[in-house]
Amino acid sequence: MKYSKVISLITAMLLITGASSCGKTDKSDADSMLSGLDSAEINGTDNTGTASGSDYSDEKNNTGISKTTTKSEKSESTITTKVGGHNEGEKKPVITTRSGSVSVTATKSPSNGNSVDVGSQHTNNQGGGTSSPSGGSTDDSGSSKPPMGNGSSQSSTQPPAEPTETSEENVYTAEITLGDSPKIKGDNVTADDSIVTISAGGDYYFTGVLPDGQICVDTVTEEKVTLILDNVNIHNSTGPAIFINEAKKCTVKVRDGSVNNLSDETKNKRLDGVIYSNDTIRIKGNGTLNINAGNAHGICSDDDIIIENGIINIKSKKSGLIANDDITISGGTLGIAGGTNGIKSKGTVHVTGGRSVIAGGTKEEKCSIYVAGEFSYTGGWMFAAGNQVYVPTSSANPYIVAAFGSTVPGGTSVEMVLDGVQMVSFAPHCDFRSLLMLSAEISENSSFYTVIGGESSENFTVSGTDNIFEIN
Repeated sequence: MKYSKVISLITAMLLITGASSCGKTDKSDADSMLSGLDSAEINGTDNTGTASGSDYSDEKNNTGISKTTTKSEKSESTITTKVGGHNEGEKKPVITTRSGSVSVTATKSPSNGNSVDVGSQHTNNQGGGTSSPSGGSTDDSGSSKPPMGNGSSQSSTQPPAEPTETSEENVYTAEITLGDSPKIKGDNVTADDSIVTISAGGDYYFTGVLPDGQICVDTVTEEKVTLILDNVNIHNSTGPAIFINEAKKCTVKVRDGSVNNLSDETKNKRLDGVIYSNDTIRIKGNGTLNINAGNAHGICSDDDIIIENGIINIKSKKSGLIANDDITISGGTLGIAGGTNGIKSKGTVHVTGGRSVIAGGTKEEKCSIYVAGEFSYTGGWMFAAGNQVYVPTSSANPYIVAAFGSTVPGGTSVEMVLDGVQMVSFAPHCDFRSLLMLSAEISENSSFYTVIGGESSENFTVSGTDNIFEIN
């Protein structure tokens, strides 16, 4: 009996020890964030870069609230750069007043065709995420915050490495090698010339090049579909490269280490995204996904968009991400060089992790981040630049908006410095009048200043949740 009790006790201790380690994921700093949205053009066969943008015209200026904050003399200390991010579990800034946009008088019209550089360094020693911006005019609901100043920022932070996923099993519902005559091995897939159609739920592995065609998901009943992309290049001259017509949820999984390019071209007013979904779309995986929207939007969903992980570079004529219901960014590295808006949600935006560098809002009344409803930030890093930007309606720590008295030309170098640490360095592709920074490192009494085109602003002091610093 005594021996059996001892054995039972040892067994129980081992089970407790094992259970305590479940769910933990080791994360290390990645070598770099984004390589820069304008390093190359995305096309049907190229494995690097993103697509070029388009021209946009000026429209009317917005007027609204303006806020000031305590200002102090700028420190002469040397700017340092750290590597890392904030702890994923930490919650951070969000703001809650919606009373109109912060107006900034523009003296120049937006420039056209400037490239976005997202390859700069953001550094911090705590794993971090990004938040999503929203810009645009305010509505009467009071649910989301008014657009603040017009600014865009493309950041390059050093993100922690994404958790290592279990190795792919070589068992899929079907394996498809794209080409002029796609080769299909498995079930529930048909090819009609350049259109590859999936008709039932399952996991579908894709590789190869489709110079002018489409992957179409159209399940008879609402079923979950996963598309595994492994060095795929798809260009569609008449519609989306990936079209989810019917599915309960579709996951696009970017195979570890792969580089995948999707692009569209001819104007299609109805199906106006490179990835267009009538249902919820989720992006995950530890590879790279480059999206070039020659038509309108990068990723468009009638329901939700979930960015879980991976490296995602989007260049678009209109919005980089646009959703009817919700956009959630929980991880990964996201770089957007948008047109009319960087991110736009007709519903809500939730940022819980990842690193996002977003530029967009090329017209006077447009935004780097636009959110019609709730905009919550609880973790990650987000930097946004554009004419206007919506700020969080709820946040665990302060956020910062730098509002400029005149338009800053696209291509101008931008640095945002917090407590002597260079949080981001980038060159937005578009003209901008506001910058947004969401970061776990922002706290009460933090010091902040910008360096625009090599010229430093005065030093500001963070006080309270919403910090709108006017820079002339």
